[in-house]
Amino acid sequence: MSNLEIIAVLVNVLGVWLTARRTPWCWPVSVVAVLLYVWIFYDVKLYSDMLLQVLFAFLQGYGWWRWRTGRLSEGKVRIEPLPLRLAVVSLVAGAVLSVLLGAGMAHFTDAAVPWLDATLTGYSLVASYWAARKFVASWWLWIALDAVYTGMYYVKGLPLTAVLYAGFILLAVYGWRAWQRELQGQAPLNAAEPLQAS
Repeated sequence: MSNLEIIAVLVNVLGVWLTARRTPWCWPVSVVAVLLYVWIFYDVKLYSDMLLQVLFAFLQGYGWWRWRTGRLSEGKVRIEPLPLRLAVVSLVAGAVLSVLLGAGMAHFTDAAVPWLDATLTGYSLVASYWAARKFVASWWLWIALDAVYTGMYYVKGLPLTAVLYAGFILLAVYGWRAWQRELQGQAPLNAAEPLQAS
């Protein structure tokens, strides 16, 4: 456990907590967290995870833009259910990306766990896309992914990061419950308060 890992864990917790609270500031805070983890994952040869963190930095910008263009007047984002067709397309895309990335990592690098790491990366991108689109189902996917991440990080000698991801499971459950409650109480879009484009 390094000082860098401790800082990365603290910033990550803040980012996920802000996401669960539906505060757009979750995105820039998360950029800092993912950039810290680029170096950490490089050091333990989790190259797909390292690449994922780089992609996450760009996804944070997309998420921030999406959330800022869909805020309600009280400053929180409007959340939505995930359409079935988009769910299927997204999950298939995640599988294709996982296979391609896993094959590349297995054949061209000395990655520690190329296939598992690639699969988690592929589906983490799906979960991030769903979160950026404000779909409640993103939390369910994060719960499943974080459970597997917890075990992988523990085995790879990142105990604090494993504890972080175990905590992410609890935060994801909290986020899902909060978003689900909010979704049930939201007025239909045409009857909702005017959206801000700030």
